[in-house]
Amino acid sequence: MRTMTLWRPTGPEELELVRRSGFTAWPPRLPEQPIFYPVLNEDYAVRIARDWNVAASGVGYVTRFEVDAEFAERYPVQQAGGETILELWVPAEDLDEFNRHIVGLIEVVHEFRAA
Repeated sequence: MRTMTLWRPTGPEELELVRRSGFTAWPPRLPEQPIFYPVLNEDYAVRIARDWNVAASGVGYVTRFEVDAEFAERYPVQQAGGETILELWVPAEDLDEFNRHIVGLIEVVHEFRAA
């Protein structure tokens, strides 16, 4: 099986829910979050975790995970700014199925804290 590597910047609340899943699934979106958007490169995830999550909650994490590439290709890649600011847009109602296509575990690869 061919996989796609994705990153997800996250705060402590979302990461706790991932931990409770055994690092195998993303939690359901909140009503104001219609899209789950993992990102396609680590640098972009680092910027969000460091600059946004830390400011919002005092800590930010970057996670990395693999997903079945054939399944992931059904979702459009969105350019959310510069040419390296790429996100995969997964509708919230598809998240359970998306989680079933994660290969392996969701890993925390970076942690940033307020100074």
